[in-house]
Amino acid sequence: MIIDDALADLGPRPPGAVVQVLGRVFPGIREVQAQTEPYAAAWARSNQAALAATGPLWVALGDSMTQGIGASTFDRGWVGQLSTRLRGAGWTHRLLNLSVTGARVDDLLDTQLPALEAAVRSARPAALVTVVIGSNDVVSPRYRRGLADRFAALLDRLPDGAVVMNLPNPHREARRLNALLRERAATGRVVVADMRGEGPRSWRGLLAPDSFHPNDRGYAAMADVVEHALHRAGLPERAP
Repeated sequence: MIIDDALADLGPRPPGAVVQVLGRVFPGIREVQAQTEPYAAAWARSNQAALAATGPLWVALGDSMTQGIGASTFDRGWVGQLSTRLRGAGWTHRLLNLSVTGARVDDLLDTQLPALEAAVRSARPAALVTVVIGSNDVVSPRYRRGLADRFAALLDRLPDGAVVMNLPNPHREARRLNALLRERAATGRVVVADMRGEGPRSWRGLLAPDSFHPNDRGYAAMADVVEHALHRAGLPERAP
């Protein structure tokens, strides 16, 4: 099947040399990195179940934050916590999490978006698409070159009404991406989840042992931001 081929292209990136070295020195980094393969496998099983079911579809695109790396279990990241909230509020849905740990904007363009397109090719469009991406590009001088153009291309390929989280990173390149996102949001093409303006003022007590990824409480705060964006935009639309 086409969708199976597309999903086969999704898989976590191996940690970079710096992270590998730090993981040997700091147990907290090693502990969180050890979640990568099990969480990817758990989402792969969840995705297969979602594709075999029927009903409104939420497709989550992104990097390790959308995988839930740092949470106590794979489904206690912001995606899993928000999904539970939405079901509790009456929106019964399928969740297809196409995120990849270590993903950059190029990965969404080359693999995750094609997987999304394959998933909806013979069915109704996704009822909700969320995107959290860009942090891995911004922190790397190698991948910052041309990043704004790639991010603009990504925004242009997203379905109307996609919810995209902005970047709280203060780096100049992150501010450029956030400006592009605001421009697209002003046209009604996308919805901004304002992590920069509405996220925690302090991450003390909200981080996993690697001091980078959120823990369950930190991911709950991220879920709050996306949930607020959904409410403002009247998403997801309920079936009549």
